[in-house]
Amino acid sequence: MKGNFNNLINGELPVLVDFHAEWCQPCKVQAPIIKEVAAALKDKLRVIKIDVDANRLVSTRYHISAVPTLALFKKGEIVWRESGLLSKNQLISNISKFL
Repeated sequence: MKGNFNNLINGELPVLVDFHAEWCQPCKVQAPIIKEVAAALKDKLRVIKIDVDANRLVSTRYHISAVPTLALFKKGEIVWRESGLLSKNQLISNISKFL
């Protein structure tokens, strides 16, 4: 996964990463919001989901200690990160300046 993840976040298009867990109820609430954001910004960013339990190396590398955690990568670097639930408007507002 590490090589694949690095390839995904190093592209020209910014990548919004949803670090989540299957057992996490707030993650389940956040999921449809992220789908809406992905649809609204489909030409401006890519969205990927990372299950922290299935991808412990990636989660550890980025010090993910709470889920959901959203991180926006631009050319392989984190330019924005936040944990907890966000509304569609909050999320778009937070990341739009980096797109």
